[in-house]
Amino acid sequence: MHSFANTACMKRFHLHLVSDSTGETLEAVAKAAISQFENAEPVKHYWPMVRTEGHLDRILADIVEKPGLVLFTLVNTKMRDRFQARCIAAAIPAVSVLDPVLEAVGQFMGERAKGLPGRQHALDAAYFRRIDAVHYTMAHDDGLSADDLEEADIVLVGVSRTSKTPTAVYLANRGYKTANMPLVPKVPLPQSFFTLKKPLVVGLIVNHDRLIQVRRNRLRSMNQSEDTDYVAEVLVKEELQAARRLFNQHEWPVIDVTRRSIEETAAAILNLLNIRLETGVLS
Repeated sequence: MHSFANTACMKRFHLHLVSDSTGETLEAVAKAAISQFENAEPVKHYWPMVRTEGHLDRILADIVEKPGLVLFTLVNTKMRDRFQARCIAAAIPAVSVLDPVLEAVGQFMGERAKGLPGRQHALDAAYFRRIDAVHYTMAHDDGLSADDLEEADIVLVGVSRTSKTPTAVYLANRGYKTANMPLVPKVPLPQSFFTLKKPLVVGLIVNHDRLIQVRRNRLRSMNQSEDTDYVAEVLVKEELQAARRLFNQHEWPVIDVTRRSIEETAAAILNLLNIRLETGVLS
């Protein structure tokens, strides 16, 4: 019988992600949890779309052969109970990551979950809204199609290399039409930009040292000379100062992305959007 070695010195271990759907939920949970442990080096095994007992038995055989930690989402009660019982018999820790959430939501709603695998990926209105948002965002990247920005939910503004595009794409995948507009020295924004009513306009700013570093890395990756105004310290500082003046002049909320991940920046933006929707003002 195999057992899971739960020791402080252990770095590498097998991590089995078993799902009756695509496994995206499990991957996100696993990534968030593992990031809290510096010494964790999981060897991930993905087992998506597990919807029959035969498939489950084949996976169990592999898990027993490569024991480790198991995270799973199986909404079918019979399959979940069978899976947990086999893992317990093999002394393999297995965690059903959705059970506490489903129980809490069920108690709050006063009803039981439907137990339908992959239901969160159903082709509902929210799904098509996300697809529409992604299409809009890609068509309005880096100042493109600036004539219909009024259709956007969010517009990001900032100097080059302030993570505008990846942040916009992340927000689009959450269902928000997000355009982004670059601030280029000596190139004014279109006048129509300052009359936008519907979109939340957010200014992105970054520490000048960090910005220079990111820009230098960008030039190196493109095999271009670093002897350019693009990374000149005095000019970069002037760029950022001009951006701050613009944001303050139009009272756009500002987010410093220096020490923020894309996810953290997006969360801050959505918080601003929620405040605006709930109160009609930004604080």
